[in-house]
Amino acid sequence: MIPQDSIVALATPSGAGAIAIIRISGQDAIPIADSVFKSIKNKNLVSQKTHTLHLGHIVDGSKTLDEVLVSVFKGPNSYTGENTIEISCHGSTYIQQQIIQLLLRKGCRMADAGEFTLRAFLNGKLDLSQAEAVADLISSDNEASHQIAMQQMRGGFSNEIAKLREELLNFASLIELELDFAEEDVEFADRTQFHELLNRIEFVLKRLIDSFAVGNVIKNGIPVAIVGEPNVGKSTLLNALLNEERAIVSHIAGTTRDTIEDELVIGGIGFRFIDTAGIRETKDYVESIGIQKTFEKIEQAQVVLYLSPLTPKGGTLDAENIKEVQIEFEKIKNQFPLKPLIIIGNKKDLYSDNEIEHIKKEIPEILLLSAKNKEGVDELKNQLLSFVNTGALRNNETIVTNTRHYDSLLKALDEISKVKYALETNLSSDLMALDIREALYHFGMITGQVTNDELLGNIFANFCIGK
Repeated sequence: MIPQDSIVALATPSGAGAIAIIRISGQDAIPIADSVFKSIKNKNLVSQKTHTLHLGHIVDGSKTLDEVLVSVFKGPNSYTGENTIEISCHGSTYIQQQIIQLLLRKGCRMADAGEFTLRAFLNGKLDLSQAEAVADLISSDNEASHQIAMQQMRGGFSNEIAKLREELLNFASLIELELDFAEEDVEFADRTQFHELLNRIEFVLKRLIDSFAVGNVIKNGIPVAIVGEPNVGKSTLLNALLNEERAIVSHIAGTTRDTIEDELVIGGIGFRFIDTAGIRETKDYVESIGIQKTFEKIEQAQVVLYLSPLTPKGGTLDAENIKEVQIEFEKIKNQFPLKPLIIIGNKKDLYSDNEIEHIKKEIPEILLLSAKNKEGVDELKNQLLSFVNTGALRNNETIVTNTRHYDSLLKALDEISKVKYALETNLSSDLMALDIREALYHFGMITGQVTNDELLGNIFANFCIGK
């Protein structure tokens, strides 16, 4: 049931600012706002046209609280589909609270988290995947996550799902019709066309499912672990990447005993760099805990940067060091075979040209840089970007970022596979119809054509108040 009461909330961040916006939505939103608004031209808000602005004062009896601008949006032509008022007042926290408390006394109630967007969904202004994209858009902190959220909010993902669901629904109705005429043994659904549709649906579902691997890391940031022995320049590299003194740098081995994390946007993609404790044998209890955490972070990371312990000695490179680097790097590769690994030789500024040539010959995959002088850092950033499949973003393809959508797509694909098997093995239409219904159910769960109170509660509980 769609609620009819009027809700109010602060739509801008809490705290003092130049301007604050207080939002009201509901059947009586405009009369309630009119009861506390005194226009400078004696306008009555109820009689005003939708999408209009009005200057005046919010008054509590004979007391004037603030000079404000009031925006009027009449349903269904509003964000929520209901009558909506937005009051732009000065950003004093005192003024904000006084106006909200006045509106509560006049008949509003405080909005729950995400209730404005929930009402937009219930009133058919957004489908469920678009509503979820609103929260993603608000939380987006880089170009890539913003682009994906905008595409989904405009209906790119839901339109693709809705089209597939509609085509499947048309065939489902024909299959159901066959069941009503089972004794006549007739076929209303063209099996060849149906098989082509199932192949197309299966192809699209697999593409969307595969896109989640990229979409999830773009949305949440790509974790990159910086690992290696003590004193090889891990903290210096982190500082060079972030262009600030984020980690303590010292010539003393074992300075970093706990992981240090910070984020950086490279080419519109968010990366989360993790500086770890140096890997070595130690009897220090605290340092050993840090080393244990290092291996945990490698496990969690999407990309691993291994800083080699190559050190020039007396003008010549120690051949044993090169062998040691190769052995250690192979250990990490064998332990984490599915993770992209970059082997880095730091302190390039200490090597002679002959030594650099020798290192590259012995270890072709090595990236030589000087974190201290920030030489080669841009090359490292480009290599990190190469691990991210941004082709889908450039081509404006649909990318799945929501775990709930991913789960529903997997279940829908499983049901489509069952329908294909039933079709190819000439199983009875009633069994095929059951699997089609299940596939339609999982499609509907994505767009909100199938919902329940628990599902909506879980989704909108993660929204901010006022949205």
